[in-house]
Amino acid sequence: MHHFITSRSILIVLLLLVSHVATADEHVLTSNQAVKMALSNNQALAAQGAHARSVRAIAPQVGSLPDPVLSLNALNLPIDSFSTTQENMSQLQVAISQAIPFPGKRALRASAAELLADAAMLDTDEFHLQLASLVKGSWWNLFYIDRATETVERNKQLLRQLIRIAETKYKVGKGLQQDVLLAQLELSKLLNVGINLKAARKKEVAALNALFNRSAYETIILPQKAEELLPDVAVESELAKQALLTRPLLSKQGKFIASAQTQVQLAEKNYYPDFKLAAAYGVRSGINPANNRSRPDLATLQLSMTLPFFTDSKQHHQLDQRRAELARTEFSSQDVKAAVLAELSQALADYEKAREQGLLFKTGIIPQAQQTVASMLAAYQVNKVDFLNLVRAQVTLYNYETQYWKSLAEANQSLARLDAAIGVAAISVTVQKEFNHE
Repeated sequence: MHHFITSRSILIVLLLLVSHVATADEHVLTSNQAVKMALSNNQALAAQGAHARSVRAIAPQVGSLPDPVLSLNALNLPIDSFSTTQENMSQLQVAISQAIPFPGKRALRASAAELLADAAMLDTDEFHLQLASLVKGSWWNLFYIDRATETVERNKQLLRQLIRIAETKYKVGKGLQQDVLLAQLELSKLLNVGINLKAARKKEVAALNALFNRSAYETIILPQKAEELLPDVAVESELAKQALLTRPLLSKQGKFIASAQTQVQLAEKNYYPDFKLAAAYGVRSGINPANNRSRPDLATLQLSMTLPFFTDSKQHHQLDQRRAELARTEFSSQDVKAAVLAELSQALADYEKAREQGLLFKTGIIPQAQQTVASMLAAYQVNKVDFLNLVRAQVTLYNYETQYWKSLAEANQSLARLDAAIGVAAISVTVQKEFNHE
């Protein structure tokens, strides 16, 4: 019975521990989860989507016929009596008219509006990319701050150990008081770094929460570990080709050009007349004295058209305007293309630099610095190394460790900017290239 109770108690404790770990894991925010949260809750993205939907609703409006006009008329009433039976041409009339643009105009207007609606949707896709890049950049900056804070705490403990060693040696007459003061000074510097990191984390959390549409003070907990292996990416020429195909910003410029071309075609159509059809039915009352019969009702059919006589002052200038707008759009598109390629090149250069630096710190500099500190600490304890050099070596190791985490964060931030510049994940371009090569 006692064994059963003990086993049951152990099982309950294990379940509570597992439950606690699971609950804690649920509050840990990964980079992908941060992006999903921002895409679901960001109000600016929602506003952009609403704008795109509003622009989409324009095309059916401009492509429709104008509303018909209904008229109720009293014609040819004598002003002395206003009688409908006195005069032969007096009548009460109901008429309806419909304006009809020249064939092709409505289709061109609708096409131009549809192209602008497509551009607005692509603008939403572009906003999506930039928001994801911004969130990833903020997340990795926060990850760096957390790792730098851990490094500071670890080095504070090491410096405290050095202070105790220096104090012990000073008490027994084998050390100098300046060694103790020097170690305390370095510890104070680390305390100041910790204060700055704490303030920086608070600001970064507020910025990230703003992207999530949450209160600035909402707690954000990041995992203590992240993927440190940085992938290879394709060469710049391959990435540039992919960007020309998949970057929404460039596709949007193509839609703008097509819409401007359609506006030019529409301006050319304005040299042709628009039409109006009308039909009327007039009700007459009274007796026609000529034949002593009831006056018959009258029907009216009408076709009218505009006469584009003033083409020199109107249609010519309108066509010139549309052609100039097309040229401006084409020049702007080339400028945007150049900016995208420059953005891609800069992000790729930043990524390769940070990636190489991170690899150098992790595999070369940091292990060497750790060996140096361990060797100097052992030598200092037997009075073979100056304390100042030992402290400098430890501070140098701290700087290298924080620089490694900074390089890792910068590499991932650059990779996020590279993905946004291309329009797809940069790593997928390399994978696709390898697949095609095989």
